[in-house]
Amino acid sequence: MSDQVQGFSFISRLLHWVMAVLIVAMLFIGIGMVSTVSGRYTTLLTLHRPIGIAIFLLAVLRVINRLTHRPPPLPASLSAPQRIAAHASHLLLYALMIAMPLMGWGMQSAGAFPIVLWGATELPPILPHDPQLYAFLRQLHTVGAFALFLVLLLHFAAALFHGLIRRDGVLSSMTTSKNST
Repeated sequence: MSDQVQGFSFISRLLHWVMAVLIVAMLFIGIGMVSTVSGRYTTLLTLHRPIGIAIFLLAVLRVINRLTHRPPPLPASLSAPQRIAAHASHLLLYALMIAMPLMGWGMQSAGAFPIVLWGATELPPILPHDPQLYAFLRQLHTVGAFALFLVLLLHFAAALFHGLIRRDGVLSSMTTSKNST
């Protein structure tokens, strides 16, 4: 098929799939945190914080990688609205991958809760202690999590649409090394 898309680089695919696993895990951990009042909350929170920071760091690397390794072009047969939707959804995903960990870090800072990465290693607060700011950021973090979940569902649906219905190489460009640079 002449409309086939070239593949992403190995680093791009690696960052994509590692982050996909971490983000899905974070969404489930977050759901577990808000749905429990037992001792599991503390265990889940001790996982949630360092994974969130890992996602933030990987997202920054991903932005750098995206700027230095342009993604393959979309198929020429995609309509203008589909191209706009693809670009807008990717921008929203990148924004949420960076904003969510920063909101969480800011929320924890405003609540005067340390972000322990491992052992005695803690991140410094990025905002002053402020209970009202903590409450606002907690709500914003929740809304952001729902937005991230929705955008991920749309992303997954689009990937399946391209892979199973259009068969235009968009899905395989992120799953295989075929034609990657």
